[in-house]
Amino acid sequence: MKAWAAPEVPRLHGTGQIPMIYDHSRGERRPSATGRQARMYVCGITPYDATHLGHAATYIAFDLLGRAWRDAGLDVTYVQNVTDIDDPLLERAERDGEHWQELAQRETELFSDDMAALRVIPPTVFVGVVESMPLVIEAIQGLRERGVTYELDGDHYFAVRTALDFGHVSRLPADEMRELFAERGGDPDRVGKRDPLDCLLWRRERPGEPAWDAPFGRGRPGWHVECVAIALEYLGMGFDIQGGGSDLTFPHHEMCAAEAQALSGQRPYAQAYAYQGMVGLDGEKMSKSRGNLVFSSRLRAEGVDPMAIRLAILAHHYRDDWEWTDDGLRAAERRLDRWRTAVRRSHAPDATKVLDGVREALAADLDAPAALGVVDAWVDATLAGDGTDTGATETVRATVDALLGVQL
Repeated sequence: MKAWAAPEVPRLHGTGQIPMIYDHSRGERRPSATGRQARMYVCGITPYDATHLGHAATYIAFDLLGRAWRDAGLDVTYVQNVTDIDDPLLERAERDGEHWQELAQRETELFSDDMAALRVIPPTVFVGVVESMPLVIEAIQGLRERGVTYELDGDHYFAVRTALDFGHVSRLPADEMRELFAERGGDPDRVGKRDPLDCLLWRRERPGEPAWDAPFGRGRPGWHVECVAIALEYLGMGFDIQGGGSDLTFPHHEMCAAEAQALSGQRPYAQAYAYQGMVGLDGEKMSKSRGNLVFSSRLRAEGVDPMAIRLAILAHHYRDDWEWTDDGLRAAERRLDRWRTAVRRSHAPDATKVLDGVREALAADLDAPAALGVVDAWVDATLAGDGTDTGATETVRATVDALLGVQL
């Protein structure tokens, strides 16, 4: 699977800092990377509908981290999957009378167009589950050989209680785990399971569903093992950041960690777990199941500048839950207009504090609102007629582009 084209990223003077990041599994900030190699896995889309603003916020958040890593001189390997075989995709394709592969391809292409327009640097590896099926089957076979699976009516399950530290990612009590498992694609009430939280590894072939041959029978994979197989293939155990929306904490990332550690015999799966907060609309989390969505592609089709969309998202700290509003978008459009007006001035205040300030804000758990405030202060001074530096505007333009991904 081919990712979108990478934007040009200006080179900045000096070297930035490696950001501290809030690690959900520990409940504290920690360095986002500890060596010169930075490795990150961010869970990708299930391509049965267009990219909504919750998706955009997630990928922009981790784009900030990747930009800060590169500014700090790190060698970045970023892996993102596409879940191009899953129940919601099959259900949508059947509803619309469309082949599931055609639906997945079209929506993946639209997602890529949105990411390119929003100037998100593409992942190093952008890979679908379907093309990764040999890796997934190999991972499931490995788990079977380690004695941590069982079969139920032809389906294969991972026994979560074989994981010594199951629960360390989400840090949730068992009753809340069970409730979330039921809400987010699990089957805690299936009769015959050894534990309500045991998760599906391989679903035996059902009539009318796509299926693949495997040593343990024709079928298709469960959700969690797909990401495990891809992450271990391209990153290995102990990679720096597992990222995604906060609704992935449980069951998805908890199950991934348990399966990967059982498969490899090593821990940890990821050094830190970082999460984008939920983006809401009209008092509810924005989600495909609710249908309360604002789509990036539709905003662009209506003539909204993608840089205004990006600024509207960056006005909120990535870990916060927040609401998308028309007022927020209009404020972002005004901010973008002021920034662009300022960088067209021939004279401006010295921009050293802008570069330093944006770097410091991103180093403090990707504090994008603080970074925007640094730029706003310089813009205010510039539009007030302060300063005589003829090169400052280019420094600000490059800083905003390289670190915040906003092209002025």
